[in-house]
Amino acid sequence: MAEEPGGPRFVIVGAGMAGILSAIKLQEAGLDDFVIYEKADRLGGTWRENTYPGVACDVPSHLYSYSFAPNPGWSHVFSPGGEILRYFEDVAARFGVDRRIRYGTEICGMEFRDGRWHVETSTGEHDAADYVIAATGVLHHPAYPDIEGLDDFAGALFHSARWDHDVDLAGKRVGIIGTGSTAVQIVCSIVEEVAELALFQRTAQWVLPVPNPEIPPDVQDQYRADPVLMASVRDDLSRTFSDNFANAVVDAESEQVKQIQAMCLANLEGNVTDPDLREKLRPDYRAACKRLVVAPDFYQKVQHPSARVVTDHIVRVEPGGVRTDDGVLHELDVLVLATGFRVDRFMRPIDVRGRDGTSLEDVWAQRPSAYLAISIPEFPNLFMLNGPNGPVGNFSLIEVAELQFAYIMKLVDAARRAGARSVSATHAAAERFEAERTEAAARTVWVTGCRSWYLDDRGVPAAWPWTFDRFREVMAAPRLEDFELSGS
Repeated sequence: MAEEPGGPRFVIVGAGMAGILSAIKLQEAGLDDFVIYEKADRLGGTWRENTYPGVACDVPSHLYSYSFAPNPGWSHVFSPGGEILRYFEDVAARFGVDRRIRYGTEICGMEFRDGRWHVETSTGEHDAADYVIAATGVLHHPAYPDIEGLDDFAGALFHSARWDHDVDLAGKRVGIIGTGSTAVQIVCSIVEEVAELALFQRTAQWVLPVPNPEIPPDVQDQYRADPVLMASVRDDLSRTFSDNFANAVVDAESEQVKQIQAMCLANLEGNVTDPDLREKLRPDYRAACKRLVVAPDFYQKVQHPSARVVTDHIVRVEPGGVRTDDGVLHELDVLVLATGFRVDRFMRPIDVRGRDGTSLEDVWAQRPSAYLAISIPEFPNLFMLNGPNGPVGNFSLIEVAELQFAYIMKLVDAARRAGARSVSATHAAAERFEAERTEAAARTVWVTGCRSWYLDDRGVPAAWPWTFDRFREVMAAPRLEDFELSGS
C-alpha cells in the first residue's frame, strides 16, 4: 500500500481536549508521525477561551478527565475552568505531546487529492497527511445577538468567551444578556461585588441544585495512594451519570426525567420567596428540554439586593445602556453577552475539499451531518471527534472522544490491513443513520416544547438520541460494510 515510509502521517486540527487525546493515543499506538496545528498561542480549547468569573464544568471532574490520566487532586466535585486548563497542560506535558503542537498556525484549507490530504496554513505553510483528525470542538465560535446598537454602547462590552479582565467590575452597573449555564455562573460569581446587576432573560431556565463541595485533602491522598480506587470512582460516576441522566433524557417519559422535573420545581418553589420573581424564573417547558443548568445557589444569588431579572424584550442598546420595550433605559457600565456559541460550525471556516473537489461547505449547506458523528461520505481519511449529531447533551465529552478515537483507530487499522489508502462512510450508511437518528429524536425530552441550541433548522435535536449504553456498543467495533475502503 502507498504510505509514507514509517507509517501513515496524521494531521490533528486543534489542541483542545480531543486534540491532546488524539496525539497521546497515536503515540501509544506507535503512530508517531503526526503534528497538531493550533491557531491560538496556548492549548486548552474551550478552557483556554472561557475565563469568565465562575467558569466551571457541569460534569463531575473525575468523569471529565481522561481515563488513562486520572487526577486525584481535583479540588471540587465540579472543578473551576482554570484548574481544568492546568490539567490539560499537565497531561500534554506528561505524555510529551505538547512539543508536537504548532501554535499560532491556523489551518485555512484542506484538499484530498492523490490519496492524501494537502493542508495549507494561515502562515503559508503546506503539509500533506494520510489522515486528518478534526478535533475542533463544538463550543468554539461565539454567537453574537442580533440587537440594534451593540456598537454604540459607551461602556465595556464583550462576549463571555472573550472576557476582558482589564475591566474592574467592583462597584459597576453590569448587564448580562443570556440565562444559560454561563450566565448563571457569572451571576453567582460577581453579584456581591457589583453595584447593580441586570440579568436580561429571554427564556427562563430550570436549575438543578447540585452541590459542589470541596474534595478534602485526605480524600485526595487516598486517591493518590490507590489507583484502583481512583479508577472505580470514575467508573461509578460514569454509570451513575448514564443511568440517572444521559440515558434518561432520550426518553421523555422516563421516571428519571420526571424526578429531575420534581427536583428543579422544588428548587424554584422552595428558594424564591418573591412571587413575581418566582414567576419570572418559572420556565414554560419541561425540565431537561434545554440543557439543564447545574447550580447550587443561583436562586439565592439572583435574589441579592443588587440583582434584578429583566424579562422585557430588548429593543436596542444605547450608549448609556439597554432599552427595553417598556421604554425603560437600563443604565450600565458593563455589558456581557453570555449568548453562547455557533454550534453548527465544527471545522468551518476551514475550506475543506474532499474527493474530486467536493466542498464541505456545499455538503453542509443545509446543516452539518456525519455518519456516527465521525465520518463524511466523499471525505476519505477525515475523522471528527465530537462531530455533528454526537452525544453532547450533558455527557462527558472526554468519554465520548475516547470511545470515538478508539473506533477511528480500528477503522485505520482495517484500511491498512486491506491495503486501502482511504476509508470513508458510504452515502447509504450516512443516510440510514440520519433517518434512524431523526426518528429516534422524536422520543427525546429535547422536543417537548422549548427552543434550544440542540435543535437544528428543522427543530430536530442535533444530538445522539439513544442511550449512552448504545453509543458504547456502536463504538466497540466499526461495521465495515458501512465504509468504502479504496486504493485511492
